[in-house]
Amino acid sequence: MRENVYCIMFSRGRILAGLAGLVVWCGFSLHASAQGEHEISLILPTENTAIFEEGGGPEFYMHTYRQERPGEQPGWTAGKYGFVRNVRRTSSGVIYSRFHEGIDIRPLRRTRRGDPLDEIGAIAEGEVVYVNNGTGRSNYGRYIVIEHQWGESPYYSLYAHLGRVSVEVGDWVDQGNVIGVMGYSGRGVNRSRAHLHLEVNLMLNESFNDWYHDHLKDAAPNYHGIFNGINLTGLDIAQLYLKLQENPNLTMPEFLQETETPFFEVKVPVEAAIPNMLWRYPWLCPELEGWRPDYGTPFEMGNSWKITFAASGLPIKFEPLDEVLDEPELNVLQRSSIPYQYLTNGLVRGRGNDFSLTTSGLRRIDLISRPSLVH
Repeated sequence: MRENVYCIMFSRGRILAGLAGLVVWCGFSLHASAQGEHEISLILPTENTAIFEEGGGPEFYMHTYRQERPGEQPGWTAGKYGFVRNVRRTSSGVIYSRFHEGIDIRPLRRTRRGDPLDEIGAIAEGEVVYVNNGTGRSNYGRYIVIEHQWGESPYYSLYAHLGRVSVEVGDWVDQGNVIGVMGYSGRGVNRSRAHLHLEVNLMLNESFNDWYHDHLKDAAPNYHGIFNGINLTGLDIAQLYLKLQENPNLTMPEFLQETETPFFEVKVPVEAAIPNMLWRYPWLCPELEGWRPDYGTPFEMGNSWKITFAASGLPIKFEPLDEVLDEPELNVLQRSSIPYQYLTNGLVRGRGNDFSLTTSGLRRIDLISRPSLVH
């Protein structure tokens, strides 16, 4: 593993000169701590810092090719996080129905052939837990997953479409250590659109392999184990960078509360004392305040759970209930005349007061609510 360090230390927007053997580009300190809990420390993974510049979006985000019609967003916005792809014209106006779970960062340097030269640095210290060095077994192409411990919870940064990987599973990387080089591996990416796809994720279930066998074993082999992208649910990392700039003491619960709007909720029967996800992120459940996973299995909390979701399918709150249920029950909180399938990443169908979970929605509920064999 190369020991080059990219330390993007931000200080009032000034870019400081590099030191010998050390590249330092400075703009804004992205460090959060609240009495030692949920500490977050982030840097950008490349030298491209245009995200912090007014009007810098076109220079930071990689575009997609699409015909731009009146009322539609420019192509570079498809590199942002969120519902930014697959334009649809509805009675309520133009919407985008395809969800993009990370951000696509443009290269700053290329070879004469057009291959990107930008080195990729770890956004935070952590352990390399997965490396996919193949190019055909994932839409991500070559990708790396690093586990970070922020406070009491694990988070997973993912770096995709790499041209070269320079770390192995089990490596410890410090913040800014070079882990690879930008590329254009993976489906749907060519040389001209070479970029880094970056995500910060929560893990949904440690028993993902069993879930995959139950639901998707006939679709394709699961080459990536628990680090399959289906099992990693992305946060709005661009907003996380910007919010940390505004509030260096921001915690992850505060961040989700500020940036995610509840869109639908599902009541599910109890199959374990707590859903597997809460072993890693107990702060998602107010009733678990003060409980830690190392305390052991908590007391039985009810007969069912109500899980609140953002439109993307990101779980943002868990609540224990006394109700006895035989099957999941859905309630849409943000009613709309636009088909819900366009608004919920394909998890909910219908419109207005008529709604139900799709097959994808039921699978996701099962993934999030099923017990883990680990605990």
